[in-house]
Amino acid sequence: MTSDPTGDQGGIQDLREGREGALESLMSRWERPLFAFAWRYLRNATDASNLVAETFVRLHEQREHLRADTRLSAWLFTTLANLCHSQFRWQRRHPAISLDAPAAGGESVLAESIPCEADAPDAAAENAELNAYLRQAIDQLPHKLKVTLLLHHYERLSYREIAAIVGCSERGVETRLFRSRHLLRKALQPFLRESSPFGLRPECSAPGEP
Repeated sequence: MTSDPTGDQGGIQDLREGREGALESLMSRWERPLFAFAWRYLRNATDASNLVAETFVRLHEQREHLRADTRLSAWLFTTLANLCHSQFRWQRRHPAISLDAPAAGGESVLAESIPCEADAPDAAAENAELNAYLRQAIDQLPHKLKVTLLLHHYERLSYREIAAIVGCSERGVETRLFRSRHLLRKALQPFLRESSPFGLRPECSAPGEP
């Protein structure tokens, strides 16, 4: 999602001045892309929803400290990414909590990794195995590489926007993407295909996305 700096700055100003509906307006614009990011990071719809809500709570709490030129996309994704990282680490320390919990409606929370076209039974079995390896490979990426990968490939943010979120230069973003792709291809060597960003097959959008 490409941000709208002018609209966001107006929203920040409204929020700082305590105008009615200011927070709700920002939530309406940003809740969906933030949830999609958290969902992919955690693969748990309840946790993703809770952390998005916490992000907006923190935005409201910090409203008086926000500068008029604050890049809202960077602020929101930075806050949410840190919350996701903490939650993911907590999950890893509590393995009884499934990292593959289904999302609302019973769909896989990494539904973006499910091929769009119907497959033959043997291909479907292969894809199920590939998806499992893909989830594991993404989860094994270091936090900074994982955030950069998700923001670029799924949220479609620019290098400049990602750089502001992860705290590096645009060249650094390029380097992190190269490293994350290299690690994924290495982990998924048995399933390499030429047609997708990770050397995998084309993927569908997450539920609710165009």
